[in-house]
Order: sequence, then structure tokens, then C-alpha cells
Amino acid sequence: MTVIVTEQSFDPWQEIQNYQNAANLLDGQVGATDVFIGTMRDFNDGSEVQAMTLEHYPGMTEKQLENSVAEARQQWQVLDALVIHRVGDIFPNEAIVLVAVWAAHRGDAFDACRYLMEALKTKAPFWKKERLISADSRWVKENTDGYKSAK
Repeated sequence: MTVIVTEQSFDPWQEIQNYQNAANLLDGQVGATDVFIGTMRDFNDGSEVQAMTLEHYPGMTEKQLENSVAEARQQWQVLDALVIHRVGDIFPNEAIVLVAVWAAHRGDAFDACRYLMEALKTKAPFWKKERLISADSRWVKENTDGYKSAK
């Protein structure tokens, strides 16, 4: 189980490949891999966004993410998990978060990955400040529920 919080941009698909190779995950136990990749949009709350700065509480953020992985392992048969989250300046189309879960069965992989992503959005101490096209900036007050609202 690995949790990484980084200021460096990353290629999520390459990270998954590197992790699988290093962890020898393809030794016959894994029957399912579920992956979530979150990227930065160029819009939010009706405004065009040109960049975002993501802040976190070092040490506490990683600990919360590790606790969430431990909770997922208690609820589902997870063989391994990888969580990578960006902080610092992020631009549209860049990966912000990668959550990958390996399990023997798809249900465990799907459910644990969803759980980890939702825990990350609701429990981990991250703060987002958006820089708008209009040159204004604003703090994001709350995360969305993950669905496009029907307005």
C-alpha cells in the first residue's frame, strides 16, 4: 500500500505500470484492478478556471490517506492500493489524483476504489484556490458530490 503526495506532475498510466512491475502484482493473485484518475477541469461553478493551487497539511494529509486505505482493507479484500495526489500549482488537463486498487475480484476492487476516492474528497485536508480567467481567484468552499447536477 502506497500513498504519495507530490508537487510533481505525473503520468497516471506510467505510475500504475511502474507500481505493478515493482510490486510483482501480476503473480496470479490479482483478478481485478480498478483505477480512478482525476484531472483538472477548466471550469467550475459557472466560471472558467485557468489554474488551481492545491494546499495540504503535510504529514496529516498522508496519515489520513493511509488511514483510509487501512479502512478499505478492513471492508474489502484488497491486495494492494496506490494513491497519488498532487499539491501545488495545477493546470487544466493535468492529473490531480490517482487511486488504484488491486484485488482478486472486481467487486472488492470497484468498491474499495470508490470508497478511497470519496474518503479522499471528504476527509483528507486539502484546500483548493482557483485562478479564474477573469484574473480573480477564489477558495473552493466544498467539493462536489461527484455527479453533474441537473440544473
